[in-house]
Parts: sequence; C-alpha cells; structure tokens
Amino acid sequence: MYHSLKNKALLIVAAVIIGLVIGTIDTVFGQVLLFVSAFRDSHLVWTLPFLALAGLVSIWLYQRFGGDASKGMGLVFEVGHERRESIPKVLIPLIMVATWLTHLFGGSAGREGVAVQIGATVSHWFGKLIPLKNSSRIFLVTGMAAGFAGLFQIPLAATFFAIEVLVVGELAFSALLPALIASLVASQTSHVLGLEKFAVSVSVHLQLEPLVVAKLLILGLCFGLVGSLFAASLAWAKKQVSHYFKNPYWRIAIISIGLTFLLFLLWNGRYTGLGTNLISASLMGGKIYAWDWALKLLLTVITLAAGFQGGEVTPLFAIGASLGVVLAGFFGLPVALVAGLGYVSVFGSATNTLLAPILLGGEVFGFANTPYFAIVAVAAFLFSHKHTIYALQKR
Repeated sequence: MYHSLKNKALLIVAAVIIGLVIGTIDTVFGQVLLFVSAFRDSHLVWTLPFLALAGLVSIWLYQRFGGDASKGMGLVFEVGHERRESIPKVLIPLIMVATWLTHLFGGSAGREGVAVQIGATVSHWFGKLIPLKNSSRIFLVTGMAAGFAGLFQIPLAATFFAIEVLVVGELAFSALLPALIASLVASQTSHVLGLEKFAVSVSVHLQLEPLVVAKLLILGLCFGLVGSLFAASLAWAKKQVSHYFKNPYWRIAIISIGLTFLLFLLWNGRYTGLGTNLISASLMGGKIYAWDWALKLLLTVITLAAGFQGGEVTPLFAIGASLGVVLAGFFGLPVALVAGLGYVSVFGSATNTLLAPILLGGEVFGFANTPYFAIVAVAAFLFSHKHTIYALQKR
C-alpha cells in the first residue's frame, strides 16, 4: 500500500512538472507559428516562391543533425511499442524550426505532430529519472497528452487521444492519471502565458428522433470515408515519391516547385498553412466553396509526402469543417453543427480514435452537443479501421 501511494505521488509530482515544461515549450512554438503564419499571409508574394528553398534547408538540418529524428511520429510509436528505448532530444529544436519554415513559406501542414513529439521527448526523458514499473510507456503517453493539450488547450481530448492512439481498441489506463494531470497543467500553463484557445459555441436543439439519428449516422460514414481517404492518400503518396525520388533533396525541391504553382494558382494562397482560415469561415458564416475540403486534402498530402514537417490534424479539422458546410445543406441540418461534426470526426477517422474526437467536440463546441458528436464519431470510427495517418499504429 505504501509503495503504491508513493508511486502515485511521484507520478503526480512528475506530471505537474512535465505539464509546466511542455506547456511552456508549446507556448513558444505556438506563438512563433502564429507570427510566421501572419507574416506569410501578409507577404505571400515574397514568401511562397521560396518554399522549395525552405524544404531544402529542412532536409539539410535533419540530414546534418537529426539522425533518427527524421522518423518523427514513427519514433514515438516505436518507443510506445517498445521497439526502441529513447527519443533523441535534438528532435525538439529540429521539428520546431522545420515546422516554422514550412508555414513561413506556405506549405499546407499542421502543428499537432510537433506538439506530440515535443511532449513525448520531454516526458520520456524525464521518466528515465524515475524508477517506476512500466515507466517508459506511462511517461511517453503522459508527454503526448501534455503536448497536444498545451498547444490546443483541450486537456480531456488530449488525454484520451494519447491513451488510445498507440493501439486501436486498447486504452493505456496505466497512464491515465499522470496524462490527465499533465494535460491540465500544460493547457493552463499555455493559457496563462498567452496562447489562445480556439473555441466556438454551437447552440442547437435537435430531438434525437429516428430521422435525425439516421442523418447523423450517414454523416459519420461520409466523414469517415474522407478521413480514410486522407490517410490512404498520404500513405500512397509517400510510397510513390520515395520510389521515384530516392534523393530527399531532389524530392522536396521538385515537388515544392509544382506545389508553389498550385498554391498560387488556387485562389492565391487560400490553401497555405494550417487551414484555420477555412475553419473560421466554416463555423462563422464565411465563404466556403464546394471544393475547399478536397483541395485542402490534396495539397496537404502533397506537402507532407514531399518531406515537409508539421502535422496532419489541423488540416484534418479544416477538411472536416469545410466538408460539413457542404453537407449541411443536403441533410437539412444547422451549418455550424455539421461543420463541427466534420471537424472532430474526420480527425477521429484518420487517427482511428473514438473517445478523443467526442471529447474534442465538447471542449471546442460545447458539451451540450455531445450526443451528436458521439453518434457521428462512432459511425466514422467503425468505418475507418483500415487506414490511419500513423503508419506504426497497431490494431
């Protein structure tokens, strides 16, 4: 009993420290990312033409200093599955700088992969200092949760994302307590330090009668299909470019030139960066074209397959939200609600997670909408098991 209480106390103290550290790093990363994104939007004609050069610099940094750090999220999954023992600490500055370069020069990518990798690296290193049974995986999951929570300020969704993403259908409950504490602390830390949370209150009052439930289930299937399409397309594209471009420098340079022309040609940079412009337009009555979701999907796949650093989740939010606007009219449901349903369930489908997107919906759009998010997320989850954006995710 004494040892059990002592271990729990150690985990709680460690989780608080981890949350403080990761929340601080997330704030620095997030604030700089917001600055470079705003600068790019204001000077697109002067930044986007240098996307290929930014890619070459990123590849050089990883080739020169990174070693195994180039595996990115693959490293996190390898440690989680006990296929390796450590994550190189150089991953933290490399992934931050490379992602800033991606966004400064217009690549279509996300940011959550950076936060999760930062959190996993910091926490896993910290866990090696504490002699606890199964500490490696516990601290890895704790760091993943804190990283996600610190950047997005969604501690509940981040906690359950971390405990369910490594193995589909298996929850890492041994890490639940420290992951939740670290997530709460990281989220509050980044908030206090000035990083803003994205949240939109969606107020609807739909009776869950059979017709409405049927519509929600069909929406879940649609969003699940698009999430799976994104994951399958990304895996296919990475395989193809690796086959045809053995040299990573030629790969990123040649693809970036074509990508630059596409990003300029398609509505003058509308699809650069995270996709927060599409999210805001979807949820706040802005202009959304019927093809926005498809073009954001395509350009994000090209960006990531070329070798740029970032992540997939924020573009997935944008893809889901903009698709939701298109589908809302067909189903006769409130636009903001369906956009929110797409926001969470395309993410859940592409990552093969269930609890995280449901809680994400509550933390971003209000917990009064949880029944709607649950129905759609379940349908998307059941549809999507074959594909995932994480190549080393187990089932």
